[in-house]
Amino acid sequence: MKWTIAGPTMSCGHDDEHQTLPHPVTAKARNYRGGETPVHSHLRAQLIYAGSGVMRVETEAGSWVVPPVRGVWIPANTAHRVIMLGPVEMRTLYIRPDAAPDLPDSCCLLDVSPLLRALILALLDEPLAYERAGRGGQIAALALAELRFLRIPALHLPMPGEPRLHRLCEELVANPDSRETLETLAEQQATSSRTLARQFQRETGMSFRQWRQQARLVEALGHLANGVPVALVAEKLGYRSASAFTAMFRRTLGMEPRRYFSAETAATSAA
Repeated sequence: MKWTIAGPTMSCGHDDEHQTLPHPVTAKARNYRGGETPVHSHLRAQLIYAGSGVMRVETEAGSWVVPPVRGVWIPANTAHRVIMLGPVEMRTLYIRPDAAPDLPDSCCLLDVSPLLRALILALLDEPLAYERAGRGGQIAALALAELRFLRIPALHLPMPGEPRLHRLCEELVANPDSRETLETLAEQQATSSRTLARQFQRETGMSFRQWRQQARLVEALGHLANGVPVALVAEKLGYRSASAFTAMFRRTLGMEPRRYFSAETAATSAA
C-alpha cells in the first residue's frame, strides 16, 4: 500500500557525500527551529537522534516521538518524514547497509546510550572523509559495535497496512480527543465490533484500547515537550481529568508527566 501521508516522496542522498563516501559510518549535524522535512528516503540506514529538542518520526509503518536520549533507527530506502516539535539539534549517523547487516530491518525506537552519544559527537569533530585507519575510523567502528547493544523501548505507534483501517487510524491520530467507541467505529465501517477488534489485533499487534492509548500517549509527548501544562494536555486528548491522564502516563512510562522530560534532560546533561 502506498504511504498516505501528504507531500512529495523524494530520494535524498544520491549526490550527498554522507551517502556516497565509502566510509561505513558518517555523521551529520543540523539544527532546526521547527518545521518538518518532506517525505524522503536515504541510500543508507540512519540513526536519527536529537541532542536537544523533540521530534516525531513518521513512516508508513508507524510513528515515534523522539526525546533526547532516544533515537529512531531507519533502514536504507525507507520513506519517512521528521516533524520538529520545537527547536531541535538533530544528529544523524548514516550507516552503509552492508556494514550493519545484523541491525533491525524495520524502523524502531532505540535508547541511545551515553557512550553512543559521545561517539556521535566525537565523529562530528572528525572530517567527513575521516581517515579510516585513524581516530575517525576507530570511533566509527566503536559506534557500530555499540549500536548492536542498544535497548529497544516499547513506545511505538504501529500503523495498519489494511487501507480502510489505516484511514481510520489516521483519523484517530488527527483527533486524539475522539470519544468514538469500537462499536460506533465498526458501524461506520459497516462491520461488526468483533471483526474490527480482530483486525486491530492482527494489523497492529494491539487491542483497539491499547492502540488508542498509545496514540494519545505519542501525541501527549509532543505537547509536554513544548511545555504545555499537564491539565491542558489531558483536555486535548479527551481525558476527563488530569489525574486520569497522569495515572495512564505513570502506568505506561513509569513516572509522572511533569518528571518525564526533566528526567530525560538530566540524563542528557549528565552524559
